[in-house]
Amino acid sequence: MATELKEYLVIIPDLPDVLAKRQVLLKPHNQDAAPLVKAGRVPFFGSTLAHHSAEGQQVAENGTVMIIKAESEEEIREIIRKDIFTIEGVWDFGKLSIWPFKTLQQFVLVYLAKLASMRSRRDNSWVVQKFGGTSIGKFPDKVAEIVKSARLGGDRPAVICSARSSGKKVFGTTSRLLQVYRTLRGIVAITQDPDMQELLFDRLRSIIRDIRDDQVATVQMYILRQDIRDETIRQITADCQELLDYTSAAKRFNLDINGKAKDKMVSFGEKLSCRLMVAMLRDRDIPAEYVDLSDIVPSNNLDQLRPDFFHEAAAVIGKRVEACNGRVPVITGFFGAVPGSLIDSGIGRGYSDLCAVLVAIGLHAERVQIWKEVDGIFTADPREVPDARCLPSITPSEAAELTFYGSEVIHHLALSLAIQAKPPVSIFVKNVQKPWGQGTVVVPTDGDDTSSWPIDYLDPSDSDSTSSTALPKMPTAVTIKRDITIFNILSNKQSMSHGFFVKVFTILAEHDISVDLISTSEVHVSMAINSSNMDPSQIKNVQCRLAEEGEVNVLPDMAILSLVGAELKNMTGIAGKMFAILGEQDVNIEMISQGASEINISCVIPDKDATRALNMLHDELFTKNAI
Repeated sequence: MATELKEYLVIIPDLPDVLAKRQVLLKPHNQDAAPLVKAGRVPFFGSTLAHHSAEGQQVAENGTVMIIKAESEEEIREIIRKDIFTIEGVWDFGKLSIWPFKTLQQFVLVYLAKLASMRSRRDNSWVVQKFGGTSIGKFPDKVAEIVKSARLGGDRPAVICSARSSGKKVFGTTSRLLQVYRTLRGIVAITQDPDMQELLFDRLRSIIRDIRDDQVATVQMYILRQDIRDETIRQITADCQELLDYTSAAKRFNLDINGKAKDKMVSFGEKLSCRLMVAMLRDRDIPAEYVDLSDIVPSNNLDQLRPDFFHEAAAVIGKRVEACNGRVPVITGFFGAVPGSLIDSGIGRGYSDLCAVLVAIGLHAERVQIWKEVDGIFTADPREVPDARCLPSITPSEAAELTFYGSEVIHHLALSLAIQAKPPVSIFVKNVQKPWGQGTVVVPTDGDDTSSWPIDYLDPSDSDSTSSTALPKMPTAVTIKRDITIFNILSNKQSMSHGFFVKVFTILAEHDISVDLISTSEVHVSMAINSSNMDPSQIKNVQCRLAEEGEVNVLPDMAILSLVGAELKNMTGIAGKMFAILGEQDVNIEMISQGASEINISCVIPDKDATRALNMLHDELFTKNAI
């Protein structure tokens, strides 16, 4: 029985240069292959109908783009190496891009996103590179080399830095700065006890000293040139002294330690990361400029975000970055002033993703690269599910659902703004340890606003030349969100249901609590709440207040298990299959919910069963049904 072949989009970006320099010839194959589609600025591409062939490919300005049928990516590389190149060793095969696709529409969207990333060699376009705190904390040298490679390759990189973290997020710079904030609040709250104030301030001073020492040690470890090293250490010391002076003034004058004060203190984390990265680039003879966005947006003293705030912020940010005049801008991922607070306004942590998209919009860039320590976005958390696979592409709505339900993917506001931008911004998630890897590209589909995507580059009349057999519908990913507490409330009053709900949600709002999942009837409501930032006393207070409205039952140590996928709404019986798998393995389900978007099915289960349930679902719905 013949092995079933799959279709792959293959891009060879540097082939024209190789041909010109080495006179490497392409071998023609399969003269009966389907005709190529050519339209507008899109390079030639075609679908090969025979195994081990790639007919009709033509070298275009941006490289060679083909559709090749093969059994695997490894076989594709062999086809390229043996059947296309006549001389070995003339091209870096790490630059080869291979993307599996299921439908013509998905091929077009992935192809256009990749095309945007290839155009930089022609027009020296901006590429926004956002690096996470762990990447900067553990691999600053790799980060610097990625930026250097982009610049030498013809791109104009704009670098966004998160606050450094050398290990777990709880020990990262941002977490330490939040500890400074909480300590300062405690100091200001006990003005009648100067001895205790001084004791707490000593603790605060020690935290800032530890932050400074950690940053200085990293500079001493990685920066080779003495002059750059000394200058950077002076800058870091001055930044930490500024933070200490601010907290001292707040203590002395009993300042209001509010959301804006929190923003000011937290912003130092990104400033310190940028100091390091500027030094890393200069140490490699790459001219770089420190760009502080913490006060870039004029404050209007409002507590609410205006609808046009982000567009105004993008314009201001873009103008500041353009002023770097050829130097690589190294930009703080923290930006302000945000009405109310960046941290407390609903944006929260993860704001550096949003900052990266704002920079891209301000620069009219079409690409944002989100650099992490994993290969891309996976079908499940690879730390918990060994068989999880990296997704070549994902829709913004799917990415947003995964982020909300436990996966650290991309900030939901960043995804929203990227789609709405004109031109739209393609987001690539890549591994800082494997910069040559494919990663995951976030591309819109029918459910997203694609009005400004250049789909008209393709002539619909030619679509038959790239037709493919429809593959079975599958979910996109499964994820788990821990630290969940369920509140079950049964009304004790014979009142209208809307009055009962108003009182329940008023109590939650008073305690600044949002609900992740909810299930209701006229006199009963069950709510799944993220309790990761709630201490036991706060949970008890909420329980007591809710008890005024009815009988309350609290279930701690729960987790939300979510199945996510744009195709779920077209998969008859998928919910029943999901719950049957859990039931067969004796996993108790406390709550069930399906989102209004119809791209996720969620349930709440005991946390002790979370990892087992995650692996069971992935095995049955992904591994055994893998194409």
